[in-house]
Formats: sequence, structure tokens, C-alpha cells
Amino acid sequence: MKFPIDVQNELLLNLINQAQNTEYGKKYNFSDIKNYNDFSNQVPLNTYEDFEPLIERARKGEQNVFWPTPIKWFAKSSGTTNAKSKFIPVSPEALENCHFKAGKDMLCLYLNNNQDSQLFTGKSLRLGGSKQLYEDNNTIFGDLSAIIIDNLPFWAEFSSTPSNKVSLMSEWNEKMLAIVEETKNVKVTSFAGVPSWMLVLFNKVLEQTGKDNLLEVWPNAEVYFHGGVSFEPYREQYKKLFPSDSFRYYEIYNASEGFFGIQDRNDYNDLLLMLDYGIFYEFIPMETFGTSEQKIIPLSEVELNKNYAMVISTNSGLWRYLIGDTVRFTSLLPYRIKVSGRTKHHINVFGEELMVENTDNALAITAEAFNVEIVEYTAAPVFMEGKEKGAHEWIIEFKNPPKSIEDFAEALDLNIQSLNSDYEAKRYNSMTLNRLKLHSAKNNLFYNWLKDKDKLGGQNKIPRLSNDRHYLEELLKLN
Repeated sequence: MKFPIDVQNELLLNLINQAQNTEYGKKYNFSDIKNYNDFSNQVPLNTYEDFEPLIERARKGEQNVFWPTPIKWFAKSSGTTNAKSKFIPVSPEALENCHFKAGKDMLCLYLNNNQDSQLFTGKSLRLGGSKQLYEDNNTIFGDLSAIIIDNLPFWAEFSSTPSNKVSLMSEWNEKMLAIVEETKNVKVTSFAGVPSWMLVLFNKVLEQTGKDNLLEVWPNAEVYFHGGVSFEPYREQYKKLFPSDSFRYYEIYNASEGFFGIQDRNDYNDLLLMLDYGIFYEFIPMETFGTSEQKIIPLSEVELNKNYAMVISTNSGLWRYLIGDTVRFTSLLPYRIKVSGRTKHHINVFGEELMVENTDNALAITAEAFNVEIVEYTAAPVFMEGKEKGAHEWIIEFKNPPKSIEDFAEALDLNIQSLNSDYEAKRYNSMTLNRLKLHSAKNNLFYNWLKDKDKLGGQNKIPRLSNDRHYLEELLKLN
């Protein structure tokens, strides 16, 4: 926190030094790199597609391709609902110095802020991915959570529930019932998992136990560590599940590619960017992203409250890798961030630059005003045809729908305008954009959509915003 830029520059040179004799290191003359400028001039920006041929070779057992130590683990990343899976290399260094280190730091930060915590008098209920680990060419792939559970020291299982056997079950519905059965009588003090899937589990727990809220099931519960998707659309529902002012929520920001941020203060919703996990960070301002003006900058040049696409170089051998997430900085001393969306998941068909962070917050405000709860949502553009103006079209699954969908749509549209000046400008007198269109989804629509795609489980996410209508059309058809 004190010397962020020094820490990052030293880390970069260590990574370069370690990988200089790999095939990738020789190709880009790592041995000549003496500072960040050399690095940015010599090494190209990579997407997964650019890097995939090298990853495929490593998956077939080739060594020293882009990282010197043998890589036998590959995190199968499904992210949103793309048919194509990614296989992200996970080196022994990344497991130890990134993922496990982050788990320890997360607990330390929480305990430091809550010194009367009784966290270790009970167990942590974790909800990870549900894929088995598959062996292939002497390398192993599966969900990152499965890889981590498989590599944890044996004593770690004593402080977690459910058992590894249940955690790694592959059939989602069976697994849910098994978790409820195994955990409902355990002394649980903390929870960890993706909010949307955790909600499914928690509702099953209440259904099976007949209790009104989760503190009746687990009276010692004190904190929920959440990540993967924005918490905003679910916050009010969680307050009902844990009706206590002393129950804490701690956000984390991790992905198959690495562990990036941890909430370091009670009751704040930004994350401390973790700078010593073997990950070197660079950023692309979103206003130039994907254009000929695109510019990559180091951490020392970022500004407050601007959206950036994140670029990482890691101790698993991903070099200048575009992870696909966008962040904005809420503090520069120390560096704190909020995840604002995905480079692919925003709507900018009409110059409105609508980010997931805008829609999550607008939806949370509107839902509270109308006293409704949201299960899932997605939105896409309505393209201009003839003299017809464009618009955004939404489908929302409500737990309890508002009395008037039209009134809700009107309020949601106004709330988005108040949070995004570009959208407001395009909506002014409906000159470019008409008011958003809104459909109410039938019960379990999104769940069944994921089920049809064989995408049920802890690591799969609904794409919130899209620049095309592909997902929306599928959902409208199902609806």
C-alpha cells in the first residue's frame, strides 16, 4: 500500500527474469527488457484467441512454452454463456502466491477490521463450481474452485463445509440438496460464493428447514465473502436472509486468471488492488478501447473515476493479457477499484456507453422504490429501422413483480439517465433513443435457459448487457 509503483515494477522485472528462457521469452527478447518502457515496446497485447495456440501446446504436455515451471493445471473458464470454453494456465506459483495468499489476506483484512470476530469457532460454507476435474495428456482441467479445493492442504477441509466430495459433485440439483443436508446442522460462521447461485442455495435451505431467515438456521453466521457478479441487484434480498445490522458483507475480485482485489474496510464497496500476487497490471482507457487511438498505460498513470479495460501479466505466463473486465479507480492512495463491467458486456450502439455498473445500480434503486426483488436480468439494443428510433430492450425476472411494469420501466429509464450522462443525452426529448422496453420473465426463465445450455453452477454468469440481440432473442423465445 505504501510503495505501489515500486512493488509493481520490481514484480514485472521478476516475472520477465523468470520467463526469459521460455519460448515466449526468447521470441520477445525478455533478456533485453530493463524497464516498463522496454516491456511495453517489445511485448504485444494478447487476447485469449491470440494466446490459445500456446495454451493448447502446454495442455498437451509441452513445457517451457510461456512459463518456466511445469503447468499441469488449467482452469476451465466458462464465464458467461459463450459456447467456447477457455483453459487458463494455473502454475504452482499462482496457486501458492496468488490464490492461496489471497485467501489468507482476505481473512486477515476481515479479522483486522472485526477484532471481536468468532470466525474460527465455526466453519465456512463454500459454494464452488460443480465440474469434476478431467485428466487430459497428463494435464488436468476443471473449474478453478475445484482445482483450489483439490490442492488445499488436508487440514483446510476441517474448517470448511460441505465436504470436498459434495463440493465437487457435478450434477447441480443433486449437489444443492446434498449441501443443504450436510450443512444445515453445522455451526457455520461464514459463507463464500457467487451471489446469484448462493441465493438459489439459501432459498433451498429455507424451503427444507421451514425457517424464516438464515440466522435461525445458522445463528453464529457473521460474514459473507462474495464475488463473481455485482452484489447490488441482490443486496436487499440478502438483508432479508440475514436480518442483522452486525452481519457483514466482504467483496472479493477473483477470476481463473488470478485474484485481483479484496475489500479492506467494513461497509465499503470498493476493493484494494492487490499488487504483490505475481500479477503486473496495465490499463486501457475505455474511451479509446478498440480504436486506432487505443493506448495502454501503467498503474502510475491511471485517473480516478474513469473506466479502464484491465491488462495483466501473470506468474502463470499470461503476457499483456486482456482479461475482459473493466474497472474504475475510487482511490489512488492506496489503489482501490470497483469492477464496472466487461469489455464485451456493455451497450454502446448509439454512443450511450452503458456499463453494467450503471444498470446494476439503477435497477437496485428502482427495485427498492417499488419494493420488488430481482432474480436476473439482461438487456440489448433495439436497432433503428427506417424512421424508428433506437432503444434498449430489457427482460427482468422478478421474485415479486411490480403492480405496473410500465411504471417500473419509466422509473428505471429515469434512474439510468441520472447515472449515465451519455444515455441521458441520447434520451433527451427521445431524439436518438426511445424509452426502454421491458418484459417480465416467467419464473425460472434464466435458470432454465442456463440448464438448456448445460451451464448450471457456481461459475456461470448471465450476460447483463450485450451489443447484439443474440441472448435476448433466445430468452424472449423461451419466455
